[in-house]
Amino acid sequence: MAMSTLTKNRNKVRSFYEWTFGVISVYPLPSFAFIGLLFGVLFFFFINGEFADIIWFLTLIIGGIPIVFQTLKKMLAGKFASDIVAMLAIIVSIILHQSFAGAIIVLMQSSGEGIERYGFRRASSSIEALLARAPKLARKKVGSHLENIDATRVVVGDILIVARGDLIPVDGTIISGESYVDESALTGEPIPIKKRTGDTVMSGSVNVSDTFEIRTDRISKESAYARIVELVKDAQKHKPPVQRLADQYAVWFTPLTLAMGAFGFFVTFKVSTILAVLVVATPCPLIIAVPIAVLSAINKASRDGIVVKSGAAMEQISGVKAVFFDKTGTITFGAPVMEDILSIGVYSKRDLLYKSGCLEQLSSHPLAIEVTKRAKAEFKRLEVPKKFRETPSFGVEGYLGGKRIVIGSRKLYEREASQKLAQKYINLVDKANANGKLCSFITINGKLEGIIVLTDQIRPGVQTTVQKFKDIGVNEVIMLTGDNQTNARVIADQAGISHFEAGLMPNDKVKFIKTATEKEGATAMVGDGINDAPALATATVGIAMGAHGTGITAEAADMVLLVDDITKVADVITIGKRMLQIAKQSIYIGVGMSIVLMVIASFGVIPPPIGAVVQEGLDITVILNALRVR
Repeated sequence: MAMSTLTKNRNKVRSFYEWTFGVISVYPLPSFAFIGLLFGVLFFFFINGEFADIIWFLTLIIGGIPIVFQTLKKMLAGKFASDIVAMLAIIVSIILHQSFAGAIIVLMQSSGEGIERYGFRRASSSIEALLARAPKLARKKVGSHLENIDATRVVVGDILIVARGDLIPVDGTIISGESYVDESALTGEPIPIKKRTGDTVMSGSVNVSDTFEIRTDRISKESAYARIVELVKDAQKHKPPVQRLADQYAVWFTPLTLAMGAFGFFVTFKVSTILAVLVVATPCPLIIAVPIAVLSAINKASRDGIVVKSGAAMEQISGVKAVFFDKTGTITFGAPVMEDILSIGVYSKRDLLYKSGCLEQLSSHPLAIEVTKRAKAEFKRLEVPKKFRETPSFGVEGYLGGKRIVIGSRKLYEREASQKLAQKYINLVDKANANGKLCSFITINGKLEGIIVLTDQIRPGVQTTVQKFKDIGVNEVIMLTGDNQTNARVIADQAGISHFEAGLMPNDKVKFIKTATEKEGATAMVGDGINDAPALATATVGIAMGAHGTGITAEAADMVLLVDDITKVADVITIGKRMLQIAKQSIYIGVGMSIVLMVIASFGVIPPPIGAVVQEGLDITVILNALRVR
């Protein structure tokens, strides 16, 4: 028992050391400043004040010089932010040998930058992720044999074989065969599209059915997928720089501090007065309190299943006035969902579901997968049909209990039943199609017995979220989709979205968002597919559906929803607004008190070391206030 306790204690000590060294390795400057100040305090109270001063001075020199050079570098680049006052305080502390006050400034400044970096860390770049997913291989037909080559080596006119499951390497035209192609990641069309001889196919889409041949129309770097990569690059290159909240206040606070320092010198004719003013004016509310408020908001969002990649995105989301949504996979589930089975013969819906599931379980078509999933949820075990056969572009057939069952398209039914579909069913199907639905027919021994209705349903909570946007200050909610006008209208009506645009390519979405950003000032785009990546990169804040969306989209976005729940979009805007409110409170309290202390210090009443201690008390106050965001 004692041995077990000893082992646990050793593990705890080991974990503590690993954590400590991990923090030091990631944040060396604030760690160094904290350790230097701590050892100086211990020496001051328990050993020797002179040694303490030496330790503090070394901390000031070693920790302060990198901060000074870094700030000067920013100033030469035209960036005048809140850290200028801290830089001046460090320089004057070194000149006057005010080591304790200077070391505190070093700790405060480096800690603020460390907090910023913690909030900004990102795993990888969106462009790298896009290029990693790009089609790499092509099956080139050379005479009577195939040759696997790099997609970048394909030239216009090459004949390529695209097998089932292949990522189409380049844009081309089908010259032989037919199949279903999944273009959802590129266009937003939720259902695989039937492609026949003479139809064009796009790079980056997926062949989900039968093998076909294409003639290359564009080389790899000019194909659809490459154009999306270029759109993302262009969006990131031209995205305007963000003016952080702290820097907005630093624009006037920094000149005011310098003016107060000059006033103090003319009143007392002491350089130490300038340092005292700089020390009490060092804008902790801007350097630390605001980043802590932002980081607290990021942590709160994380607990709610929202990954925020940068503090800038957290600040910007609070001011969003227009929210754009992709349709397929964002507002909707992005995959066909079985809405109903219509029984029009002697078999019940339950019987038809069982028989359909038994046949469709042997097919890999997306519609078949959905029917099978519903049947297995209902019956657990499904019988294997006899003499199963799948006819590409038509459907499936097989025998169950001696009865011949056929499930598929209207053409398959008419071929099987040797008769045209009755007018009453034509009207039913036309109405379903007009509402963005698909119909599949079930025949048993040549007689029509049922119709399977499938649709791309909207996600739960969409309507309430659209309404909530109005309550939190969002002026416009707009749906952008590559799907057709009819389907888009149906989904927009169900979602309660009055403004939508259909039939859009990725560059069209980018244009809409650019126009809205110029008009509204801040926009958010929510999407899940490859085709959404340029729009996500263009919007002020890009939000990706992370659970079932593409990794590329998640990399291009500023925020990622870990669960595909768009109600989280309204939640993160609300978190951002609360964060902004509390951060401004910290700024008003801290800056207001700093101005009062500057006035007092300018008359030589406050020595620099006392000013540093008073400023730290103020720092603690605004930091505690900033933590309320959590």
